[in-house]
Amino acid sequence: MLSFLRFFGVTVAAVWLGTSVFGLFVMPVFFSVEMKRLFPPPYNGAIAQLVLERYFVVHIICGLLALAHLGADWMYSGKVVSRVTLWLAGSVLAISLLGGYWLQPKLEKLQKIKYADQYRVAATPLEREAAGKAFGMWHGVSRTLDLFALFALWIYLVRIVNPGEPQRFVSPINKFGMDKIN
Repeated sequence: MLSFLRFFGVTVAAVWLGTSVFGLFVMPVFFSVEMKRLFPPPYNGAIAQLVLERYFVVHIICGLLALAHLGADWMYSGKVVSRVTLWLAGSVLAISLLGGYWLQPKLEKLQKIKYADQYRVAATPLEREAAGKAFGMWHGVSRTLDLFALFALWIYLVRIVNPGEPQRFVSPINKFGMDKIN
């Protein structure tokens, strides 16, 4: 069971890190010159938003699975979960929730105002300009959070791959009184 838990934890951490690498290094392709030729603004941004919706779903699922893994590892191995590892997983999950449920909808709304004609939304030129500036600022915040998440996930993966020394003199089964079951 412990080898399965270790494999599961490493797999979740690797998928989570891979998703972050995709978000940081592949998502800018949607705004490249080549993509803008194929899909001019705002359509390239709309496509990117569709991909980002799934990106955040994967991030949130991986975060929840990582926390479940840490709990299961604690129960079965008897090792106390490192606070650093727990904080890394929790903070990246919090960033994912913030990005998926607050920041991404905000960016989507600002893009619709910025490109009001294409989205058939009523907006004055001043509102469009303000939405464009706000979009740029919030997009910068989003990219900074993505960079932080990538770095945190890299450290998290290193910590999961190298779990440290097993705890001595503690039987995980006896920890919960499982040896006294009739």
